[in-house]
Amino acid sequence: MSKQNLVISFQVEQTPQEVFDAITNVRGWWSEGVQGETKELGDEFTYRHKDLHYSRHRLTEVVPGKKVVWLTTESQLNFVDHKDEWTGTEVLFQVTEEQGQTTVEFTHVGLVPKLECFKACTGGWEYYITDSLRNLIVSGKGEPDPVEV
Repeated sequence: MSKQNLVISFQVEQTPQEVFDAITNVRGWWSEGVQGETKELGDEFTYRHKDLHYSRHRLTEVVPGKKVVWLTTESQLNFVDHKDEWTGTEVLFQVTEEQGQTTVEFTHVGLVPKLECFKACTGGWEYYITDSLRNLIVSGKGEPDPVEV
């Protein structure tokens, strides 16, 4: 994996299984409006953020308590020139435990500094991972996007 990929990590006191369960509860931390399934190998789901971002993901690896990988099969980012920058990228969550601490390492493989969306997408992921997902793990309540009406 290139060192240029976006990587975000944090530690919590919850068990690897509790962390894994929160990660796969995508509606609980990314968007309440996610369409599709987000827990099992082969599941597919779509994410939308207003008219700015659409992406479709397929779970390509699921190791309970340890790892989840999503392949981005479609994307349309309406705030950049190359609207499909995420297509073909992978979103990887690795969960490890050491001395009573569980580490979550999030890597968006293919989201690299040369992409036009890198800065904006990095800021978005930092919020969703270090704030919303972490809060879901620690307190049971994340801060996902609400369902748009």
